[in-house]
Amino acid sequence: MMDIPIWVWIGFTAFVLVLLCLDLTVFHRKAHVVRVREAAIWYVVWVSLAALFYVGVLLFLGVDKSTEFLTGYVIELSLSVDNVFVWLIIFSYFSVPLQYQHRVLFLGIVGAIVMRGLFIITGVALLNMFAWIIFVFGGFLIFTGIKLAVRKDEEVNPERNPILRLAKRFLPVTEDYEGQHFIVRRCGKWMATPLLMVLLVVEATDLIFAVDSVPAILSITRDPFIVWTSNVFAILGLRALFFLVSGALQYFRYLNQGLALVLCFVGVKMVISDFYHIPTLMSLGVVVGILAMTMLISYLASLREARTQRLESSGNRLEGSES
Repeated sequence: MMDIPIWVWIGFTAFVLVLLCLDLTVFHRKAHVVRVREAAIWYVVWVSLAALFYVGVLLFLGVDKSTEFLTGYVIELSLSVDNVFVWLIIFSYFSVPLQYQHRVLFLGIVGAIVMRGLFIITGVALLNMFAWIIFVFGGFLIFTGIKLAVRKDEEVNPERNPILRLAKRFLPVTEDYEGQHFIVRRCGKWMATPLLMVLLVVEATDLIFAVDSVPAILSITRDPFIVWTSNVFAILGLRALFFLVSGALQYFRYLNQGLALVLCFVGVKMVISDFYHIPTLMSLGVVVGILAMTMLISYLASLREARTQRLESSGNRLEGSES
């Protein structure tokens, strides 16, 4: 951490805080439904900022650090897509009005950044104190990857979330949503709204996904600044990615298999790190290749399914006309 001046850390953190404040108080001050076009514009903005930061790292810290940042960013972004799907399930389960989803995601992103920071500090400290921890992290990622690959499409029930159950035990909750408020005063006492319950479940899922993502990027670099900045930029684009993905679900049908391969790869990279160091550029190529292949196979499967449906539909029409 001492390799990077403290003012750079402070400056980057202040920059992120300013972006978040502008997002909440200027661009999304009023609750509204985020359309695909708006989400696409915002996603381009976040990716562009990450690209500019990459150029800055390249100019001031060199090729190796910039490649580490880019690889970490791609890995974190790919693992975050699974998080987005869980958010979709949560919002659907609780029937969250579209205009209030952005506010929940905003606070969810802030919570995710804080949790990632704590996990990064802990992970780097453990690796520096106990070198053998890298094998534990690697084995955990391989186990998670295999579990993800063989996992069947099970229905996710947010109501079973232990944090939600605990909250409902101690907090009185209103029956209906109260605008975009998380807490309201009714009959002289404060009550939580269903939107607060949704936020608690979202934060709980962020915590679970942080357990996978931080060890994954530590397989690429142990530089706290690179780990932190790549995580933050990947997280900042999650809200826009959420509203984009919700309209393109058919292109992610084999997401679990792709993420499983990514997790297994970075896990193996950590386990064999004492015997063979996989170059960062090669790691980047492998991760991008896996994700590209996953998207291509998903797209081809969607085309095949659409073609089959058209043939069946035309066949039914022919049978109807003959009868």
